[in-house]
Amino acid sequence: MSDNSSIACTNLCKTFTEGSLQVEVLKGIDLAVEKGCCLAIIGTSGCGKSTLLHLLGGLDEPTGGEVKVAGQIMSSLSEQDKGRLRNNALGFIYQFHHLLPEFSAMENVAMPLLIRGVDVAEAEQAAITILDRVGLADRLQHKPGELSGGERQRAAIARALVTRPQCILADEPTGNLDEHTARRVFDVMLELNQEYGVSLVMVTHNMELAKRMDSVRELHGGVLQ
Repeated sequence: MSDNSSIACTNLCKTFTEGSLQVEVLKGIDLAVEKGCCLAIIGTSGCGKSTLLHLLGGLDEPTGGEVKVAGQIMSSLSEQDKGRLRNNALGFIYQFHHLLPEFSAMENVAMPLLIRGVDVAEAEQAAITILDRVGLADRLQHKPGELSGGERQRAAIARALVTRPQCILADEPTGNLDEHTARRVFDVMLELNQEYGVSLVMVTHNMELAKRMDSVRELHGGVLQ
């Protein structure tokens, strides 16, 4: 693993047990994502792309191998320290925005900073700044139900970036949007990748979007091609 990697894994394996069956989903994945790099991971539905992303983000435990985030080995950390590392070094974007419906866009985006213990005024100002950057300056007080699908996803991007993470892990971030909106949301993601130097690892079915990334890897038969 290079010191220049924001996130990396070595010989990463994951096996699920279903009754008496052992389903080997990942079979020794080696991957290193350099700082500021954009990587697309493609593959057929059910091949383990989301599983790989969850392992890289420390949201699930591997059966074997190790994950390093910002130079720290995930498996060596307590749950509390893992949570702290995720909050500091990683941002997550999902197909469904996962914004909290009872909070405004600004409150949703400020939340990761508040969890970190940042002062409320400072967290809100950071949220306002990044929401302006994704084109939602006039939607600060709108709740998710008052935003369009593309606006909700841009708010989710803002929330992922507000902590200035080293790496964004995105699981089909445009999969729930129409083609035009998906392209616009993806444009914002690439712009912010360039501007902030944040790495981007994106699972996608959209080959048009994947080809705009720095590199594309296919997950097939439990290994990265």
